[in-house]
Formats: sequence, structure tokens, C-alpha cells
Amino acid sequence: MHLAVELTAAGRHPAAAAWAGLDPAVLLSAVHHAGLARTAARRGLDLALIPHSFHPDGGPLLDAVAVAARIAPVVPGIGLVPTATVTHTEPFHVSKSIATLDIVSSGHAGWEPAVSRTQAEADLFGRKPAAPAGVLWREAAEAIEVVVRLWDSWEDGAVIRDAATGRYVDRDKLHHIDFQGEFFSVKGPSITPRPPQGHPLVVLRADEEEALPVAARWADVVRIAAPDLPDAVAARERIRSAVAAAGRDPEDVTVLLDVEVHLAADRHRARRDLAELDALAGGQLPASSVRVLGPATDLADLIGSAVRTRAADGVTLVPLVLPADLDAVAAQAVPLLAGRGLLRTGRAGGSLRARFGLPRPANHFAGAGS
Repeated sequence: MHLAVELTAAGRHPAAAAWAGLDPAVLLSAVHHAGLARTAARRGLDLALIPHSFHPDGGPLLDAVAVAARIAPVVPGIGLVPTATVTHTEPFHVSKSIATLDIVSSGHAGWEPAVSRTQAEADLFGRKPAAPAGVLWREAAEAIEVVVRLWDSWEDGAVIRDAATGRYVDRDKLHHIDFQGEFFSVKGPSITPRPPQGHPLVVLRADEEEALPVAARWADVVRIAAPDLPDAVAARERIRSAVAAAGRDPEDVTVLLDVEVHLAADRHRARRDLAELDALAGGQLPASSVRVLGPATDLADLIGSAVRTRAADGVTLVPLVLPADLDAVAAQAVPLLAGRGLLRTGRAGGSLRARFGLPRPANHFAGAGS
């Protein structure tokens, strides 16, 4: 079973920082974000997902890719997967940023592409209006393809550092991608060498119909949200069918179910905490997926049921309050899962792709002319 955690600054609940009494300045510090990732890594979690959005009402946000790059040198071993929205950004910049993250993390980078839906977000950039979901996901598919081709635009061994001839790179191993699409026209090559993994792990949400074919074609890991495990079973089967229809092996794609979590000594205390959080926020936060409010045994039971019923290949924990809920998961839930044989303990070796049983992909341009 694979276990991931979503690391928002203070947790998914909008009142988490106020309820926990966190200094807002702390949420903008590298120490805070590195500490969260360190807790997850110490307990053997596979992925730390770092969300990001262009929504202007969310308060101050640090750039997720930059946060991941700051964490990588001081928290080795865990997969770092920042969100990089493709709707208002150029795939060339995304490609070099994620390639750089893979380099500084020694092959433990991933990328969660996302789309930007609202006119308020579009107005921040002033380049184009908001678009319907079908258009956004067609654009996202192109952006992902451009990013992957740019990763391949440097062959392995392109950097030669030949002092005798004064050549730093072998230009025969750099390639124009010459991409022409509906949304992008990119010549390439990249300015950054090929990442250590070849292709860093691509994580995609597939909660809406328009996103499903994109995930089926490009995702190594697919995130789903579902109100209960039977709905998650159906969602996982839809994804596996779409992956097979795209000509890929469904066994190569890991499906992770989002599980919102707030742990306490008992269910009554956890629900009382949530009522206090909702009151501070001025309204109830609806569950976006399966939610566990209670002791760590409840979380372990749900995860065990999810794996046993094939509702998912693992879960993405979405703490409502950070760092408290992650600390409780690390101290209480992870030992329970390990004791039940659902989770390995200790630090895994190799790259992030290897951790998910994926080979390093061949270079699209290897052997081609420049």
C-alpha cells in the first residue's frame, strides 16, 4: 500500500491556523514546511504533496515548487510532489522547474498538474478569459506532453565537460522538440539536463470527466475523491478501464483515495473539534472525500477496508489541522498500519519511480538527429 499526505500550510480546514493558535508568520517559514515533510519521511510515507492555487482569496501562498526545492536537500528520501498549474503558465518553465527539483532531490520529484478555472484567477494574469473544463483539460494534456518532451530533449550523457575541446555539452544529444498544438508552439530544447528519473512522477486528479483521458494517458499516480468506499471502487475501475483503453497497463498506475482526517482520543472529541473549527470559519466545511474523525484505529480500519475492497491502491491523507493531525498519524496510525502488514516501515531506497515499481523511461529522442 502506498501512503501520501497533502501538506497545506496549516491543514485543509480554513480555520486550522486560528484554532491551533499558529503564528501566521510561521506558516511562511521554511522551517515549518520542512518540519512537516520530515515527519512524513521519518514514518516512511511515499509522497508529500504540496498544493498550490492561483485563487486570490486564499491568503498569502508560497510557491509549491520552490517550497519543495527548499525541502529536498534537508529531507531526503520522501517523494516531493508540488502542484504546478498549467492554465496560465508556460510548460517550458514548468519543465525546467520540475527537472531541477528532481536533480536537487536526487530523483525523488513528482509533479501534480492542475487547471485554473475561475475568472478571478484569469484576471490575475490578464492574458485570457476563464475557459470551460473541456478546454482547460485539452490545454493541460498539451502542456504535460510538452513538459515530458522537454525532459527528453537532453539525452542522458549530454553533459560531457570535455576540457580538451572546450565542450560542456554534446550538441548531438540535444534535440528540438518542435511541438505544434492547439495551445502551444514550443521549439526547445530545454535549458536543464534530463532529470535523474528521466520523467519525474506525474500525479493527476481524475475527479471530473474531462480530466479522465488526460490521467489515462499521462498519470503515474491518480488521485480520487469519493464520499464512501463503494464510490471509490467504481472510480478506481473507471480509471483502470480508461488507462487500458489508452494502451497502457493499469497495473502501472497507482490510484490513491483522498481521506480527510482529524484524529482525537475518540469520535466525540474529534467532532467537537470540527464544530469549533467550523464556528471559527463562519460556516461548515463540507467533506471533499471520505472523512475520518476519531481515533487512529478508525483511520487504520478505513485504510485497511479501502485496500481490501480494492477501492484504492493506497490513500492520500488530507489533515484538517497541521501539524497536529500529521503528528498523530505518525505516532499512532502508521504503527497500526505497519502492525497489520499494510505499510512497510523504514526508508525505501532508489528513486521515487522505483518506489512505485516504475522503470526509468526510455528517451523519446535517443538516437534521433538534432
